[in-house]
Amino acid sequence: MLFWISCLAAGLSLYLMVWVFTRPLAQYHLRRHTMFAPALFHLIWPWVLALLPVCKPFIPWGMRHTLGQRLSTAGVGPWCLPEHIVAMQVLGGLVAMMVSVLVLRVSGLASPQYVLIACLFSGTAGLAWPRYWLHELKSRRQRLMLREFPFLLDMTTLCVEAGLNLQGALQQAAQHGPDGPLRAELRHALADMRAGLPRAQALQDLADRCGLTAVQSLVTALAQADQLGMSLGPLLRSQSEQRRAERFLRAEKLALEAPVKMLFPMVFCIFPCTFLIIGFPIVVKLLANSS
Repeated sequence: MLFWISCLAAGLSLYLMVWVFTRPLAQYHLRRHTMFAPALFHLIWPWVLALLPVCKPFIPWGMRHTLGQRLSTAGVGPWCLPEHIVAMQVLGGLVAMMVSVLVLRVSGLASPQYVLIACLFSGTAGLAWPRYWLHELKSRRQRLMLREFPFLLDMTTLCVEAGLNLQGALQQAAQHGPDGPLRAELRHALADMRAGLPRAQALQDLADRCGLTAVQSLVTALAQADQLGMSLGPLLRSQSEQRRAERFLRAEKLALEAPVKMLFPMVFCIFPCTFLIIGFPIVVKLLANSS
């Protein structure tokens, strides 16, 4: 009788565990068509949405504002909000701690001190992963913007010098410029202008979304020129020359960093193989002579 009660309790526990872990997936399947997310996040997004109501009330306004700015600079669409990032952190920490405890149990090192240390390090890594992903996404997007910016600025300068006003030149640059995140943000700013937002405010919002010093410098110079009645042609030409010089300096810096980055694979991958090829015949001759 006790055996059957134990089996029933084990089966009920297994059913409840499966129900808890699969319920978010079933709910997510019903509303998946209403939310867009990258393919990688379709695996973890159901449980992020399940943790969302728990995490949302405990997010301070300062953290919410900071994460909102980082999400805007990273170009993440409206499908991801600051509370989603916090839910990802909680989920990453829990999963990392569970995996570390499971690995310790399998390896036979499940002593309390090892479990505590493993949970501490793995939980910290799981908490830091969403912030690291956001930082990498922001850095990659800003590198693409810096690559596009000189060409778009040159096109705007040519259009202004040909007789177009600033908004018309920006429209031509947004229409014929290279496809990328900066062009998308420029189209966003032009859409805001057509919706009635003042041009200075739309360009300032563009600089805030880009998070680049070069774009902020251009927006500030355009605002000052608009207030003082300066000619835009020489201003844009000087900005364009400065951006091209900065791009050349960045390329030169990366070229100078290449030997330093190649040092690690050369020392640990290429040099041992070279020494092995050179030293093997010498060792064979020494062993043959000694015998």
